[in-house]
Amino acid sequence: MRRIVILTGAGISAESGVATFRDADGLWARYDWRALATPEAFAADPDAVHEFYNARRLQLPQVAPNAAHLALARLQRDYPGEVAIVTQNVDDLHERAGAAEVVHMHGELAKARCAACGAVVGWTGALSRADSCAACGAAGRMRPHIVWFGEIPHHMERIAALLAECDLFAAIGTSGAVWPAAGFVEAAREAGAETVELNLADSEISARFDETRRGPAGETVPRWVDELLAGEPVASA
Repeated sequence: MRRIVILTGAGISAESGVATFRDADGLWARYDWRALATPEAFAADPDAVHEFYNARRLQLPQVAPNAAHLALARLQRDYPGEVAIVTQNVDDLHERAGAAEVVHMHGELAKARCAACGAVVGWTGALSRADSCAACGAAGRMRPHIVWFGEIPHHMERIAALLAECDLFAAIGTSGAVWPAAGFVEAAREAGAETVELNLADSEISARFDETRRGPAGETVPRWVDELLAGEPVASA
């Protein structure tokens, strides 16, 4: 059976009401990322950084997985081969849709990390300098578990291994503007994989895919998943 690697970006969650970062009306069009999404910004004004990410975190319970999230969870559950979901998104909508495992390369809003010892814990409420690390006791060092500009994305060795062994690579709702994710299609092609992009419009890397499908993720992704499952025997429960 084929091994599938799926990369998801902001476009898949936008239909759920999650604000995107890079669109014309996205968060970085309204806020200065230099003041909110760098290690230097956190060192200079941690209160402002916490306020920004607290607002994003507190939004999560107000949004729900859409048809695209649910379809990918179904693919992961029913496809007889391996299905790895790698996401650039920091929300938890894949998990809430029922995905068994998701590789979060840019971190997770619903987690906090200690800048002193590196411990990562689940975190659903507001985060501030008043919070201490439960692992090492450091005060004022808890930060959002988010990959900021200038930091290395998480799980890159694992992602590289998945791409090197995949037979089908799909990018869903990605801009193709953020590296290293923008280079995943080339890594998959070098491994001999088929490649498909599902997006609302052309991205910066659309020409690198074997196939492109256009339309809202909530429509294109369930249809694509149906086609994949129709071509393979459904896994037994």
